[in-house]
Amino acid sequence: MTDLLFTPFALGPHRLRNRIAHASITTRLQERGRVTEALIRYHVNRAKGGAALLVSEPLAFLKRQTQPKVQVWHPDAFDGLRRWAEAIRAEDSLLLAQLQDPGRGRHHPGRSADAIGPSALPDDLSWSMPHPLSAAEVRALIAEFAESAAILARAGFAGVEISAGHGHLFHQFLSPHSNRRDDAYGGTRENRARLLSELLAALREACGEAFLIGLKLPVEDGVAQSIDLAEAQAIAALLTGGAAKPDYVTFCAGAHARSLEDHLPDRYGPAVPWRGLFRELRPFCNGTPLMALGRITDPAEAEAWLASGEAELIGLGRPLIADPAWGGKAARGRTHDIRYCLSCNTCWGYGVLHNRGIGCVNNPRVGAADELDDRFPPAAVKKRVVVVGGGVAGLEAAWVAAARGHDVTLFSRSAEPGGRTRLRALLPGGETITSIADWQRPQAERFGVAFRWGEEATAETILALKPDAVVLATGAELLPPDWVPEEWREAVPDLPSALAPLLARPARQAGTAVIHDMDHSDFTYAAAEFLTTRFERVVIVTSRESVAEELWLVARQGILRRLSQKGIEVLRLHEPLWTDAIEDGALDCAQVYTGAVTRIAEVAFLAHATPRVPRTALMASLQAAGVQVIAVGDARSPQGLMEATGQGHAAGKAL
Repeated sequence: MTDLLFTPFALGPHRLRNRIAHASITTRLQERGRVTEALIRYHVNRAKGGAALLVSEPLAFLKRQTQPKVQVWHPDAFDGLRRWAEAIRAEDSLLLAQLQDPGRGRHHPGRSADAIGPSALPDDLSWSMPHPLSAAEVRALIAEFAESAAILARAGFAGVEISAGHGHLFHQFLSPHSNRRDDAYGGTRENRARLLSELLAALREACGEAFLIGLKLPVEDGVAQSIDLAEAQAIAALLTGGAAKPDYVTFCAGAHARSLEDHLPDRYGPAVPWRGLFRELRPFCNGTPLMALGRITDPAEAEAWLASGEAELIGLGRPLIADPAWGGKAARGRTHDIRYCLSCNTCWGYGVLHNRGIGCVNNPRVGAADELDDRFPPAAVKKRVVVVGGGVAGLEAAWVAAARGHDVTLFSRSAEPGGRTRLRALLPGGETITSIADWQRPQAERFGVAFRWGEEATAETILALKPDAVVLATGAELLPPDWVPEEWREAVPDLPSALAPLLARPARQAGTAVIHDMDHSDFTYAAAEFLTTRFERVVIVTSRESVAEELWLVARQGILRRLSQKGIEVLRLHEPLWTDAIEDGALDCAQVYTGAVTRIAEVAFLAHATPRVPRTALMASLQAAGVQVIAVGDARSPQGLMEATGQGHAAGKAL
């Protein structure tokens, strides 16, 4: 099935052992502008796992760049750069550095004080106003980029990839929306592309013909009067047909605007969504090798793209975060063993937006020394372990503990693995979430976990097994809101409970569905989307100034877009009231500052999405019996899937 994917390919003067490329993604594993062992290890794991070409996260080529990036130009950074390149070369892979500058672009809160750009026009997302570069300053930037690239060449990097998409500086020069200049770097398409064409030439002169240059260009950036397919075709033809040619070209959608989410196609859209765009762009690339990109998660999808002759390389970012051995497993016919990417973009939220080290909901070991290991060193003392809960936290703890040689029994009151992810899977955008438990359960079976599905664990049944340790992965329950009288709480159920009967009854009914939102999670808004298929009107009531406030930007953009498109109303800065109106099927809501009341009529569905309270009823009895108890996931502190799999994994290794 994967013959072409593992066929060698000549890229410039270099031979790639296969067609798999690690696409650039920010890891935040550098420290104070220096290469760290963690950063090297992250990339080495992916080279060992099967990637023949690795493109790093954006590095700081310019001295003005103040973002947390490896500072190529700093003399103290050279040794780390050299060790990084050598480590990748030792795995028969090539390392490229991504060359990029955000220009006026900013997706963190606030505005950039040192923004630059082609014109004095604000960033579409942050409204940062850039300093418009003079022609002399543009030429100075090009020289500085080339100077830093030469440092990378001396350090052993195989090349660079110019990131000219995503709304960054080069994209800003290419776009007629953001480039309003009338000099040599603006006006005509040739002038708007001049910065890139001169940069290509400067890189060739500074680094030589053997130094690879990749070029990522924008397409369908979602901004009016900017870069659509026709403009992208013309730009591609211009930049791949010049005297200084890139060694490969790829494309990306979105910009630093409301379309930022488009650069990371998520689980709410189709798989491989950009293939049609790439097909239309390929004839304009002058025979330059094309790297396919865009939510390619399965080896069969990659193979089909190569088999069509529409690409030479397959770029994978998020799938190689979820499983660095994606390629190696595919090569050995073990696609069933791949920990698949959910396309949830949590990795982007942690690494890019929140400036944490990169993480993954389906890979608790991102960048760890043992990330590629199928087995763990055996525990010094074999223990009898009971895991209570068959969700992703419990399953992760169970398989890891069993892999270390412990005797593990898992209780689950549900007959199906996955816990609350099973309900999420039935809502819009939820299909991929089952892959977490679908991978964990076979692993647990492989290492001999004894399952007791459909059985509610009690202190007595647990203690009867004489455990040395118990992992509590019992989840959490939603806290009833204060505005609902205690005697009426069954009439206003929590959102997950209220959805269950509707999922089994596809009929649409009259009236309004109301969600009181104190959760602000992806689940709540997916539920609201689902409710539009069952009710005439859907209203979300929140006391906050907006919705999805705690979610990363690209997720929040998608939620806001879908809520708007589906006509879901959001009553912001309001709290529900329990008044006599509810007996007539109406809900009164008070504005949090003024107390002014808004009435929602014809309420046919009312549920709350509130903070969750850990289920820990078993803990006291087990601890009183002298048993070690470790709470994980929501039973420890209700958070997200990242914490659930991470804490489950840590518990399994700690036993």
